[in-house]
Amino acid sequence: MFSFFKKKAAPAPEPAVAAPAPAVPAMAEAPQAPAESSTWFNRLRSGLRRTGGSIAQVFTGTRIDDELYDELEAALLQADAGVAATEFLLDDLKRRVKAEKASEPVQVKRLLAESVAELLAPLERELVVGPAEPTVIMVAGVNGAGKTTTIGKLAQKLTGEGKRVMLAAGDTFRAAAVEQLKAWGERTSCQVIAGKPEADPSSVLFDAIAAAKEAGVDVLLADTAGRLHTKTNLMQEMTKIAKTANKALPGAPHEVFLVIDATNGQNAMAQAKEFKEALPLTGLVLTKLDGTAKGGVVLGICDTLQVPVRYVGMGEKAADLHEFDPSSFVEALLGTDGDEIAA
Repeated sequence: MFSFFKKKAAPAPEPAVAAPAPAVPAMAEAPQAPAESSTWFNRLRSGLRRTGGSIAQVFTGTRIDDELYDELEAALLQADAGVAATEFLLDDLKRRVKAEKASEPVQVKRLLAESVAELLAPLERELVVGPAEPTVIMVAGVNGAGKTTTIGKLAQKLTGEGKRVMLAAGDTFRAAAVEQLKAWGERTSCQVIAGKPEADPSSVLFDAIAAAKEAGVDVLLADTAGRLHTKTNLMQEMTKIAKTANKALPGAPHEVFLVIDATNGQNAMAQAKEFKEALPLTGLVLTKLDGTAKGGVVLGICDTLQVPVRYVGMGEKAADLHEFDPSSFVEALLGTDGDEIAA
């Protein structure tokens, strides 16, 4: 069986703009996984069970005919793969079936797994810190997607790898976001740069980059607004923040991550399209992937946006953030196993 998660290889003095960290509130804990889902891979497989189950059901018969392809099309669309990705996979699958002269549904399932794996392969990209000092990672996403929590988890992950990390509380329009980020800063021993309530997010990031350069940190994780009065205003704000980062440090932001809630299915796709028009997205973070039957949305994202999936989140704990591994995602999505895919 594939492993869904890959193994990865004194706080800086505070400048004047640094905000004092508040007392750490109690953080929500992820629900305890049942005994049969004790590993992270099994949590993902459990979350995608309905998706994988509906697709796997297509291959339980004994014949390869138009009915099988019709059922597969319905299952992929139900899983929120989207029309374009579904059409691509069906066409590619038929080509593979013809080329290999497949005669059994189980063979067709294996060929579908291979097709999906190839579709997802471009979505795998490892985060590289440097050579810029600091590496500025701008994190965007609508409210409720898990953006601020994802920043905290990423801070925990990077500090655990020996990186010096600073946080910028750029979601100034939501007081709870600033307090939440300060709490994560306390938990991860990361300095948090924050402005006054409802301060200009761009100015907060400008000050944070200056502070990060002075402190010599490796990574600056910048939170951003998740909701303004209109979508147009939000996208304009995102563009402004990115331009300000470049003024403060040429080339910044070096990474632009978009956090999307996987349970939103095609709505998540629509959000991603809007953000991509406003920002040079370099990666996606899919949250709540263990709690959705709409896991096919990853296929639609790959086919339509061509933006790498960098991380997946499955819970509220700091350790619940993991690098995306296409091979094991296929295993969980289609209900296959490593031996079957490789057969």
